[in-house]
Amino acid sequence: MARIERKRLDNPDERRELPLLTMAFVRVGSLAVGRGTVQPGWRWSTHMLRETDEPLCQIHHTQLLLSGRFAVRMDDGEYAEIEPNEVFDVPPGHDAWVVGDEPAVLVDFLGNIEQLGRPASKDRIVTTLVMTDIVDSTATASRLGDTTWKQKLGEHNRLVRARLERYLGKEVNTTGDGFLAMFASALGAIRCAASIRDATAGIRLPVRIGVHTGEVELLPGDIGGVAVHAAARVMALGQASEVMVSSSTRGLIEDGRLRFESRGAQRLKGLTTPLEVFALVD
Repeated sequence: MARIERKRLDNPDERRELPLLTMAFVRVGSLAVGRGTVQPGWRWSTHMLRETDEPLCQIHHTQLLLSGRFAVRMDDGEYAEIEPNEVFDVPPGHDAWVVGDEPAVLVDFLGNIEQLGRPASKDRIVTTLVMTDIVDSTATASRLGDTTWKQKLGEHNRLVRARLERYLGKEVNTTGDGFLAMFASALGAIRCAASIRDATAGIRLPVRIGVHTGEVELLPGDIGGVAVHAAARVMALGQASEVMVSSSTRGLIEDGRLRFESRGAQRLKGLTTPLEVFALVD
């Protein structure tokens, strides 16, 4: 028979002390509910990096701020400052810190708070990423009108997916006007990118494409890691109907029928060292 289960955060199942952060946990059913008291001056990217070897917090939080003020910044720059009695939901990939001179007291009730401050157990693989983006999609949608744009976008999506299937690519996600896909073969990724470039140009919906090989973290229904950001930066260097390839992928290609033109070493946001980038030449 199911029974009511009651616990107090003042008498927790576990208490953890970290620099400027005290956490108390209770386990109720399959959930872990935690209360954290965070002292002024604490910041994830400063104090938790040494504990987790992660520059950003990779835990999904749903929290209630009881007192103090708390700030969160996502890896894409989105920022929020939380006030007392606000409930807020924060996806993985964020920095966080206390605002002002008052400790911040939070309750996390999503159920995965026990992982906070512990090195994550991650599945990582090396893969070749292909990232696409329709050039000037907003202006094109405005020019064509909603009905025609939806038809053109649907045709674009069918063309891309058909080529991903042909070249054994795995679709990771779509941004609405672009795709991110993974390939076991760097050569297959390059050939797929060229095929997508030609097909989309044929329907007058040209794309820019980035191809990059690196290590990614496997997440539920998604991937993460620096390699994903690098692929986006490489793609952004291209013009309409261009396939841009990083040196990490170029070095794996031994097919003499493919020609590449160096665009030089590029300093890409988020990468510590310059990365040479090539354009695929017909």
